[in-house]
Amino acid sequence: MNDFLRKFSTRNRIAAIAAAAGSAFLYTNGSRNSDYTASVSIPAPLPESLLLPWQTELLAPLFSVGSSPVPPSDIRKDIYGVSPSEETPKPCSGCLGRDSFAKAAAKVGPAVVNISAPQGAYGITPGKSIGSGTIINEDGTILTCAHTVVDFYGLRASSKGKVHITLQDGRTFEGTVVNADLQSDVAIVKINSKTPLPTAKLGSSRKLQPGDWVIAVGCPLSLQNTVTAGIISCVDRKSTDLGLGGVRREYLQTDCAINPGNSGGPLVNIDGEVIGVNIMKVLAADGLSFAFPIDSVTKIIEHFKKSGRVVRPWVGLKMIDLNEMIINQLKERDPTFPNVKKGILVPMVTPGSPAERAGFSPGDVVIEFDGNAVESIKEIIEIMGDRVGVPIKAVVIRARDEIVTLTVIPEESNSDM
Repeated sequence: MNDFLRKFSTRNRIAAIAAAAGSAFLYTNGSRNSDYTASVSIPAPLPESLLLPWQTELLAPLFSVGSSPVPPSDIRKDIYGVSPSEETPKPCSGCLGRDSFAKAAAKVGPAVVNISAPQGAYGITPGKSIGSGTIINEDGTILTCAHTVVDFYGLRASSKGKVHITLQDGRTFEGTVVNADLQSDVAIVKINSKTPLPTAKLGSSRKLQPGDWVIAVGCPLSLQNTVTAGIISCVDRKSTDLGLGGVRREYLQTDCAINPGNSGGPLVNIDGEVIGVNIMKVLAADGLSFAFPIDSVTKIIEHFKKSGRVVRPWVGLKMIDLNEMIINQLKERDPTFPNVKKGILVPMVTPGSPAERAGFSPGDVVIEFDGNAVESIKEIIEIMGDRVGVPIKAVVIRARDEIVTLTVIPEESNSDM
């Protein structure tokens, strides 16, 4: 060691090395005109009870009833130098803290349930459908997916079946499927409990943006209390983009890990609020998962409460949202295209539909609906609501800027608009 220290230049005020064998720290201090001093600090060996990664068991119980030894205080601090007993500093408003995910999961976790339901045709049960759900009301109302609780194998998609519910705290109940909408894949299950039930708070999906942090909570492969994290990849992924037919729908796209059994579980923001219901994933890819926005779910629940089913108005229009780039491209192709800055293009009208009877034609651009200026299909759908049989006035612009007012009377249907 003395030979080594003599090799240090007299111009160096501080020199340090880390000794790999003992994790030692050596430093020297001195001046040009003074002798050097050296100090070596070697920490005490770690307790033998701390195993290296390759010394641990390959599998550990999901639930532990024993107590593990408490490590000495000098090694209980994490990499940030904070002891578990020390209070974690609160992050600034809108910032992501060290325990943001943990707090969000703790808020919603107790209300997330495991759902199992027998499935089969003609009373023959080949297996069970396993999924997740969220208790959204103290009366035992559980929000989940229709495909988890409804018998798709049978000829009748009954929505009055019985399912088995398991809470995070281990309590089990028999649940009754009271409502199910196959088009949106949303269902409501009810359980009765004599003791209080945990509930999750419903948030809003309207203000979500790509890049927002979210967590998915559920029971993938029957592994209860599983939490995965990710971000919002897209806030309005259309069902047509995914090759899905039927009623037009929009999904939240996320890269949270979603697996069989997550269906029906909540997608949660970092405030611990439910902002979506996990529906599906792309099997041939990683990080492509989809959830039904909670704002759309809330409207479906309102339909359930009002009429016991979802009432969907249908007028028979295929529509495309217009923006500046699309409008400029259409004008280049056809100079007679209406001179508009926004609106909804109608490329096709279903024969025999209410829209055809009202006088809609392919090429019309809808700029006003029920007295409201519109620029997106979503706005038209929101205005229509459940107004079946109620006349609605629409203002359209046609080629060469011809303005026409039409009156359409929606019909109830499960088909596209």
